[in-house]
Amino acid sequence: MADNMSRIPCALVLMGVSGSGKTTIGEQLAKRLSWSYEDGDKFHPPANVAKMSAGHALTDEDRWPWLQAIADEIDRACKAGQHAVIACSALKRVYRDVLIHGRTDVRIIFLEGTKNLIARRLAQRKGHFMPPGLLDSQFKTLEPPETAENPVTVSIDASVEAIVDDIVRQLGLESPNSGKSSRKRA
Repeated sequence: MADNMSRIPCALVLMGVSGSGKTTIGEQLAKRLSWSYEDGDKFHPPANVAKMSAGHALTDEDRWPWLQAIADEIDRACKAGQHAVIACSALKRVYRDVLIHGRTDVRIIFLEGTKNLIARRLAQRKGHFMPPGLLDSQFKTLEPPETAENPVTVSIDASVEAIVDDIVRQLGLESPNSGKSSRKRA
């Protein structure tokens, strides 16, 4: 058990394009693990939200303060001995490098899906500042995580429960007795 505890990350960053399920999966994963959940969108400055709401893609200059604010939250949670699940698009490797900045106790979870599947989901979504028209720019920007980033990649073409089960299984956080996740806290 001590070996398993040493492998438990202090933070999981759920990444993927808009509509890939970061919020839904993140909330359910955090609930399953009894960890805190943070939506990266809440770290956007108002100017970024206004820009995306108007249908304009963010530039890297727009993203740097947002990514640093999320990285600071990850550092804060880990330093406090807490565990967090954080939803953040983190589409480029350089963005993930800002978030993780060499930490080995933070893992990337890549929510992978086809453009058609995600477009259907976005068309059904109401009240989100990210309009479906920006999906093409998201896929153009997307750099799927490489092996060196030690990601967990899951297909989003499944039920929420099956996706969460897959993440927990790949991370090795299942309790050997129950088949369900370990709910250990630091």
